[in-house]
Amino acid sequence: MKKSILRNSTPFCVLLAIMVVCVIGKPSTAKGEAAVAAPDPYGAKTAEYILKKGGNAVDAAVATAFTLAVTFPEAGNLGGGGFATVWFNHQGYFVDYRESAPLKASRDMYLNSHGEVQDGLSTTGALAAGIPGTVKGLWELHQLFGVLPWAQVLEPAINYAKNGFVVSNDLGEAGQANATELKDATNFASTFGKMQAGKRFRQPALAAVLTRISRHGQRGFYEGMTAHQLVHDVQKMGGIWTDEDLRQYQVHWREPLIGTWSGYQIVTAPPPSSGGIALLSLLGMKERLGSSFTGLKLNGPEYVHLIAEIEKRVFADRGEVLGDPDFYAVPVLALLDPKYLDQRASEISKDKLTPTLDVKPGISVHHNTTHFSIVDHQGNAVSNTYTLNDEFGARVVSQHTGILLNNEMDDFSAKPGVPNIYGVIGGEANAIAPKKRPLSSMTPTIILKDSKVNMVIGTPGGSRIFTSVFQVITDWYDYHLSLQDAVAAVRFHHQLLPENLIFEEPFGGLDEATKNALRARGYQFENQGWNGDIQAIALQHDHWVAVSDPRGRGQSIVIKN
Repeated sequence: MKKSILRNSTPFCVLLAIMVVCVIGKPSTAKGEAAVAAPDPYGAKTAEYILKKGGNAVDAAVATAFTLAVTFPEAGNLGGGGFATVWFNHQGYFVDYRESAPLKASRDMYLNSHGEVQDGLSTTGALAAGIPGTVKGLWELHQLFGVLPWAQVLEPAINYAKNGFVVSNDLGEAGQANATELKDATNFASTFGKMQAGKRFRQPALAAVLTRISRHGQRGFYEGMTAHQLVHDVQKMGGIWTDEDLRQYQVHWREPLIGTWSGYQIVTAPPPSSGGIALLSLLGMKERLGSSFTGLKLNGPEYVHLIAEIEKRVFADRGEVLGDPDFYAVPVLALLDPKYLDQRASEISKDKLTPTLDVKPGISVHHNTTHFSIVDHQGNAVSNTYTLNDEFGARVVSQHTGILLNNEMDDFSAKPGVPNIYGVIGGEANAIAPKKRPLSSMTPTIILKDSKVNMVIGTPGGSRIFTSVFQVITDWYDYHLSLQDAVAAVRFHHQLLPENLIFEEPFGGLDEATKNALRARGYQFENQGWNGDIQAIALQHDHWVAVSDPRGRGQSIVIKN
């Protein structure tokens, strides 16, 4: 019998910026189809295999996550953490398996004797790693919702680790580039520097860990041989993990944020993610500025200006009042209060750029995450985003286990007012403390129409996550693009600082006429090199459409009965 994990499994009713809703769901109208959108073909095929074997969306999600820990090592992980938004049997759930700070962590652990942040300490090497939550999060998801045996769900991952998988060109290039950059600074090259595009890559140490997890569940990671090996390796490389850190790690089941927008119900991530609040704020302010958007060309200069003005205000609030709700009273209701969004929207001029110094918080008080979306034949859905933080995390490997460590400690405010690797500034609410979870931008989201799953969406991208999800949603719903076109469309990003700087991407940038018009208003542009890897599923004419971002190497599959 599965143990009871949730303290309260009733639907969550909450007053948000946009509505009051208590969602009671119905089965999907997709005529018994299932679908997956995953960041690589191995993850997609694993989900398809599990669903065809009679597994549900959670079985498929757990199997996909373990597979990506093998085949998508720059972000898929056993050594990181994340969030899953779940719609199951007509109810919404949210599991927070975010990494936590070690027991020996301290507020100023990355500062030198002069009180300045020491370069690299929170980004590279074992000291940058938080306590992983992925294995326990996946275990609890399966314990509550899974129908297939645990060992069967792990079979694909064990097979890919033991027998290998063929390395893609971009993964091979990324591994070689990181190995060359690091040289002997960490032990990254000794494992992942060996990946070669087009060649089979085997990970026997990781296969042994996965086998122990298969046999013993989460205890196969947080106790016994794997735990001892991890702690030994981390301490040897200068980290501060202890056996007690792993024993004490807990998954948190939280109430999802649920709001409405344009007749849809948005089920998304609560704190310690900033993503759900930010997404609902972006949608709410855009809705309030509806007349200003009327007739505007998508991604034209007026459109980009208005979106940038909205994003400025969201990031001002994010940096000031968002953090781990177990340590800090996050003012969720205040941030999403209709009157507050009315006020924030009223500050925006269609014609004038607001100076950065005038954008204050309204309330006092690299890029390798990965995402997948799954819907099963019964209309249950999982939107899962998990991460090592930067590409290949801390770029250091526990040699006895083959596990890449995260560099999630950089998502804390090492020093309030000093930007992290994404250029985002945090405040006291996100300062380091033992067992605390760093603020995140991950935004795994499920959208309902008439209480039925209509879209499942998410992406990696650091601080760009919720702005990317927001743009795809509004391109899809407001501008009536096909899901494929909405995912492929130009994306841009503004985060208050650097001042008046809009980040664009090489995949499809803004046209020069638009950029010149925006430059005349005072904006500058910088190519950020990459803008997400959206994995989305949407209902169209009673059938699922699944799309993987053309920016990545993902694969999408619709599975018929």
